[in-house]
Amino acid sequence: MQLLQSYVDQIINTALEEDIHYVDVTTDYLLPDGHTSSAYYIAKDNGILCGIDIAKRVFELIGGGGVPPLAGASQCAMGAKVGGVVFSDCLTDGSEVKKGDIIARMEGDTKTLLKGERTALNILQHMSGIATATNRCVALVQGTNAKITDTRKTLPGLRRLQKYAVTVGGGYNHRYNLSEGAMLKDNHIDVYGGITPAVTALRKRIGHMTKIEVEVRNLDELQEALAVGCEIIMLDNMSCEEMTKAVEITAGRAMLEASGNITAANIAQVAATGVDIISLGALTHSVICFDISMRFDK
Repeated sequence: MQLLQSYVDQIINTALEEDIHYVDVTTDYLLPDGHTSSAYYIAKDNGILCGIDIAKRVFELIGGGGVPPLAGASQCAMGAKVGGVVFSDCLTDGSEVKKGDIIARMEGDTKTLLKGERTALNILQHMSGIATATNRCVALVQGTNAKITDTRKTLPGLRRLQKYAVTVGGGYNHRYNLSEGAMLKDNHIDVYGGITPAVTALRKRIGHMTKIEVEVRNLDELQEALAVGCEIIMLDNMSCEEMTKAVEITAGRAMLEASGNITAANIAQVAATGVDIISLGALTHSVICFDISMRFDK
């Protein structure tokens, strides 16, 4: 998954306008133009890094830089000048970091460093938190058939950043939006009057490339979804015993997705039922930010 530069810049510019608006009263009135400093990012926990190139782009936009593609690891290692700030010795997205590790070093215009500090860290910590949480879930289901995926339970405007972070952590993306796949949730089914009539009506309208996923709440609904030929079936809030039975009943005729009330405490047990997909909204809607600090050399 790649992030469009225009999208990244839009997110950053919105954040910067919210944070600075027109002047940084402290920094602009305290320091003279041309003042320089060196600083670094340090990890304060163990986890997976994500969003380092976006953090770098924050300083470039503040410093009035051009619009190059997102910097890669080789540029960072050599020391790429970013809006009056030179980054060096950077780790890359997907790097495993431990408490105390230096993530990146930077040197340049002090005003640029101070103005971009919070915005860059907000993005870097949030995305690294998602990647870290995803990676932990992936590790817990290792050796099973299950893939870890996200959901559409994302923060408004940040979906692409959040879904990118999931892939960096080793997970997979569920549908990106309502246009990407046909998914009959419980409310669709209740409104239309049942699984069979809803799937039948929908199949007459969608293109031949579009698969249909149906959410089921019990094994009777599973049987109905299988009978009507659904390609993917979500097992909603089922017990592990029910999901094990669902896998036996399905016997490979459809992909099975487990969803609802899945945590780090029970995810290995869920994966052991034999389901194909485990989707977790918590990866994006309630993730804990990864603790990273920016410190200045005295």
